[in-house]
Amino acid sequence: MPSDRQFEVLLTGSEAYPRLEQEFLNAQSEVIAGFRIFDPWTKLRSKAARHFGDVWFDLITATLNRGVEIQITLTDFDPVVRMDMHLYAWRSMRGLIAAGEASQNPQNLKVRVAMHPARVGMLPRLALWMRSTKEITKQVQDLLKDEDISPEALLAQAPGIKSLVKYDGHTIRTKLFPPPPLAPVTHHQKLAVFDGELLYIGGLDLNDRRYDTPAHNRAAPETWHDVQVLVDGPIASEARSHLKDMEDGVNGRPMRRTERLLRTLSAKRQFALPYLSPIPVISEIADAHNAAIEQSEELIYFETQFFRDEALARKLAARAREMQYLTLLMLVPAAPEDIAFSETWGPDAAFGEHLQIKCLDIIYDAFGERAFIGSPVQQRRHVTSGRDTHFDAPLIYLHAKVSIFDDRKAIISSANLNGRSLNWDTEAGVQTESAEEVAQVKQRCFSHWLGSDAGAEFYQCRSASEAWAARAAHNSQKQPEERLGLIVPYQPAKANEDARALPGVPAEMA
Repeated sequence: MPSDRQFEVLLTGSEAYPRLEQEFLNAQSEVIAGFRIFDPWTKLRSKAARHFGDVWFDLITATLNRGVEIQITLTDFDPVVRMDMHLYAWRSMRGLIAAGEASQNPQNLKVRVAMHPARVGMLPRLALWMRSTKEITKQVQDLLKDEDISPEALLAQAPGIKSLVKYDGHTIRTKLFPPPPLAPVTHHQKLAVFDGELLYIGGLDLNDRRYDTPAHNRAAPETWHDVQVLVDGPIASEARSHLKDMEDGVNGRPMRRTERLLRTLSAKRQFALPYLSPIPVISEIADAHNAAIEQSEELIYFETQFFRDEALARKLAARAREMQYLTLLMLVPAAPEDIAFSETWGPDAAFGEHLQIKCLDIIYDAFGERAFIGSPVQQRRHVTSGRDTHFDAPLIYLHAKVSIFDDRKAIISSANLNGRSLNWDTEAGVQTESAEEVAQVKQRCFSHWLGSDAGAEFYQCRSASEAWAARAAHNSQKQPEERLGLIVPYQPAKANEDARALPGVPAEMA
């Protein structure tokens, strides 16, 4: 059935950022947005936006000058676990406020840094006490060194640190009592609503690190593949209501129902003493995946940064045993970002690899050769000893969250296929059952990875998984410059070498 709404798929920052800029320029009355990261010092990419300056600070100011009201919710980060991101969030907020002050209508800008109110209960906090205090000390030292910042400036710019430390005018020391509070949940959504009528939504935040082009021809740590969509109609109004109501939801108060917008949302516990976890409240993204799996007959396609949710893996496995022709085609990065690009990754990253290997084992046991798991790499040779290269080529870091079920349904969201995104974190996405829109998602995603030479067998549900697997196997035997497209097999053995179980830790923590 043809769709009469606007539905536009945007691949990578080179497509998404100029469109986001254009919609800020087009806005007549209101922009309301929620992002994990929204850096006002991000470069502007479109000619129209660069008319007003070089960075988003200038575009925000120009939009406010036209009388448009802007409301942005930024994610705050736990200063115990992610002190660097906590500092970054508050710096971004100050930059946005400065952009408002530079405008003719500073009253039209509302910016807040929001940390999810859920907290780890006292008993787990006691168990993690010594580790938490050591982590605070290390991160303070790292920030003072890496950011070349004074203790006074650090405490002023990152307010969440103040309650965790003592400062005597010379040295910052971590408080040994009480046990530091820990925030287990984050707002992970990435969406903006323009005039209540147009929605920009998907997996892409806003900063220069997340900018990439479809060619991905840059150093591996600078690659970033993501997918956003622009869609109009009633879902935009629902997304606006979600952003307005979100604070009620995470504090356990009722939220308005949505018919089109998909969400994950959890709330703080009133009695958290023995708990690491929040209370799951809304699981629409997980529910939509489960319902689509139950209806799938020939092909399920995933692009996901993580595949770590055992419940979803078992759901897929059960359907594979019911439907003898059902195949699975999944793309994941060759390694998680912290393991690929950092030498200091810790047990949380190793735990994530353990969960993913466990889920993939469930998939392979059920699907057998009907499942293909691949990873994207560049078409140039560059070999290192780490996991930032894969089959002698730099990996392409895949951050997208796309799911396609046969040719009937597609989901694009901010949610990874892990327990955290499907049960705890604040996430948002869109689902389409329009044949025209599903075809657009499929064509854009498939052609991006396969190149222009791929025949019909790569797109048809019955043959796609086998065709992709054959292409990837062919590529694995060729020099990077001779490969067809960007896909090679994922290598579970490499992930398994880094995998470590953490008994007693909820899977949703990874």
